[in-house]
Amino acid sequence: RASQTLTNNEYYTLRQTAIKVVRHLGVVGEYNIQYAVNPQSFEYYIIEVNPRLSRSSALASKATGYPLAYVAAKLALGARTSEHQKCGYEDYICLF
Repeated sequence: RASQTLTNNEYYTLRQTAIKVVRHLGVVGEYNIQYAVNPQSFEYYIIEVNPRLSRSSALASKATGYPLAYVAAKLALGARTSEHQKCGYEDYICLF
């Protein structure tokens, strides 16, 4: 089971909706979608869509020294994934 409060069907419906939304919006990187769901009818609405880095991303960035938040910010500002740029951190090269 993928969720403690939703049936598998409900979970996968919301998951597929999220995938469609981020593809439509052109989201690159991590994001968070908040839903309002009526538990009786399973009618749902999207409340908000936010780009985000999780707390574990900050931990991974610190542990590896790789600037994940910096890369995410560059992508959010329109950098293309095919560009090769210096990150500004030590000798790392970010592949956007």
